[in-house]
Amino acid sequence: MEGSPRGNVALVVENDPTDDVRRLGDWLTGGGLTLDVVRPHAGDPLPADLDGYAALVVMGGEQDAFPDASGERASPWFDALEGLLRKAVRHKVPTLAVCLGAQLLAQAHGGTVERSSAGPEIGVRLAARRDVADNDPVFAAVPFAPDVLQWHVDEIVELPVNAVLLAASTHYPVQAFRIGGSAWGLQFHIECDTEMFAAWAMDGVGTLGELGIDAVELLESVDAAQDDLAEVWRPFAERFAAVALGRTPHGEGGLRSLPLLGPR
Repeated sequence: MEGSPRGNVALVVENDPTDDVRRLGDWLTGGGLTLDVVRPHAGDPLPADLDGYAALVVMGGEQDAFPDASGERASPWFDALEGLLRKAVRHKVPTLAVCLGAQLLAQAHGGTVERSSAGPEIGVRLAARRDVADNDPVFAAVPFAPDVLQWHVDEIVELPVNAVLLAASTHYPVQAFRIGGSAWGLQFHIECDTEMFAAWAMDGVGTLGELGIDAVELLESVDAAQDDLAEVWRPFAERFAAVALGRTPHGEGGLRSLPLLGPR
């Protein structure tokens, strides 16, 4: 199969210094991509378009995706980033958006993001893959109920009309989705190692106390889950890289005959 006409470079947008690409970056480079990381929080400009990029990866952060009561955005580059996310879908540039990134992806296409009425979701949880994911080029091989790592206070309450819901959970229904054939959003974190999560816990110790979460037990559970998380999400990241490099067809029916590797 021919490679991507856009080469092998993925643009990575780091929205917050607390959430770098970390393990996800290792998995993407292991899948054949080269990463070009821009840090708008540190003053790096976003490119005007995605010409020459094989993929777009948008990371998370502590900011709200939605404007405040006065209409101000939490970060001044969010309007431009949402424009870039729209261009990615329009021009079929494979896109992977994580947590805040997923919220911005949804919002950029007419979805709605709000403070979660169920409260913060923190720690190791399960997300249920939906049947429609059987036909998705990166989700088809994900087990029925994989472990995921969560830390968010906002949620996507309404997906864009053209989005496909790929994974859900009881109190936070939108866990993963696809827009078009090649733009995926994940509410959960697949990039996060124990060190990163420990830094979040230190910064959010007040929130953990309010929720009655023991920080030591939380970090022990996160550390214990790292191998299981990698077992599912490393191959997922490699399948995304294969889509970006043109080795695997995009979504919208590209893999209807692919067998499910995990339990039904």
